[in-house]
Amino acid sequence: MKILFVSSEVSPFAKTGGLADVAGSLPKALRKNGHDVRIIMPLYHCVETGNFTIKKTRKGFEVPVDGVMQKGLLRQTFLGDIPVYLVEKNEYFQRSDLYGTPAGDYPDNSQRFGFFCQGVLDLLKRLDFRPDIIHCHDWQAALIPFLIKQVHKKDPFFSKTALVYTIHNLAYQGVFEREALSSFGLDDSHFTIDRLEYYGKINLMKGGILTADVINTVSNAYCREIQTEEMGCGLQGVLQQRAHDLYGILNGIDYQDWNPSTDPLIFKNYTASTLSGKAANKKNLQKALGLEQNPTTPLLGMITRLSSQKGLDLLEALLPKLQKEKLQLVLLGTGDEKYMKMFSSLQKKPSDALSINLTFDQALSRKIYAASDMFLMPSHYEPCGLGQLIAFRYGSVPVVRKTGGLADTVFDTRDGVREPNGFTFDDYTPEAFWDAISRSLEAYKDRKKWDKMVRNGMNSDFSWDHSGGEYEALYEKALKIIRL
Repeated sequence: MKILFVSSEVSPFAKTGGLADVAGSLPKALRKNGHDVRIIMPLYHCVETGNFTIKKTRKGFEVPVDGVMQKGLLRQTFLGDIPVYLVEKNEYFQRSDLYGTPAGDYPDNSQRFGFFCQGVLDLLKRLDFRPDIIHCHDWQAALIPFLIKQVHKKDPFFSKTALVYTIHNLAYQGVFEREALSSFGLDDSHFTIDRLEYYGKINLMKGGILTADVINTVSNAYCREIQTEEMGCGLQGVLQQRAHDLYGILNGIDYQDWNPSTDPLIFKNYTASTLSGKAANKKNLQKALGLEQNPTTPLLGMITRLSSQKGLDLLEALLPKLQKEKLQLVLLGTGDEKYMKMFSSLQKKPSDALSINLTFDQALSRKIYAASDMFLMPSHYEPCGLGQLIAFRYGSVPVVRKTGGLADTVFDTRDGVREPNGFTFDDYTPEAFWDAISRSLEAYKDRKKWDKMVRNGMNSDFSWDHSGGEYEALYEKALKIIRL
């Protein structure tokens, strides 16, 4: 199959979250299976200034944004042997951040991604690349299936192309004022309840859900949750309408990239059978971060985007209790201004048991995975979660709320499983979170049983080998639909 990935972020070029990891690793798995896979994304400032070989092309395009024709150019780089096309428009993409600052979203995001989506369709013709599948990700690419089905439905160029739309996080929908229609080159005929209209505004994700041939999200549990009023974020009715074409496929991780036996960024390499190497990572991280160097003190790691989704209010409520316990906590992340301020105040207080790191640091993140005994993910909701999958790989035992992909991957002894790999809690309360942490701290005292739980996680398989096959089957379903 010829497959085009359309994503607003792709690791290692640009990343704010799990979307980039998926868009950077799933294409590799599909390419390994013999498919012609290509990727297209914006040419952000961080891509152009990164250590990547970027070639100019002779391809350019013009699309309407707010009634004015805007010019763009195409550049190209590679992810291994996978072509990565980069849409260049300095006015829109040469900025310090991808979607906004800690203070809020960029006010012209409708213009930026309206330009990007229209440009993708124009560039496909100029490249003469006719995909069997266009795989679009999240709200930033949701306009593409809508444009093909509503604006270009009679265009023979796209007549044999199936449209797959993946929801990585339903909470971010691309909602704009009605006037944004002109940002997308559309008129008021598309401002109807069966198209883009959403409570008097425009909702791009709604348009993608309504027009894609098949839709999926990134775990089976989250697929069920988003069809409920509690977790549907206002789109549960639209999702129920498309339930027959809605699937859950658990994300994977790249096991070559995330590999403690070869990772050059950790202090010492190790495997499930050589856990002494993990102990060496703990000792070295404690030293590097100014923590007490004690091998028996439980080290809790948390690597997260600082947002309300991630359960940070539960962590905040428990901090006084945690600081009284014989344990250490290392947090790494950036995000919303509210949480940046909260953790910044903690960062200023010297402690040999608490390390707050308000930055994005790939090397430090891997060191935390390799060194930590437990990995905290008290999420209010979690579509899939990659953190717990990476934690498994590095022998850090997850302590998570039982929601979305966390419920599909972390199994607790309290559930009667024979091979537990973590600790879970149900109620979104500090008390329930503390109960799970307490149980993990108690279990940590029995090293023999603890090491067995560590190995249960390290020996599990959450690679793309399985999930990639599920996406291939999803593509076949989409192609079957358009051939009917």
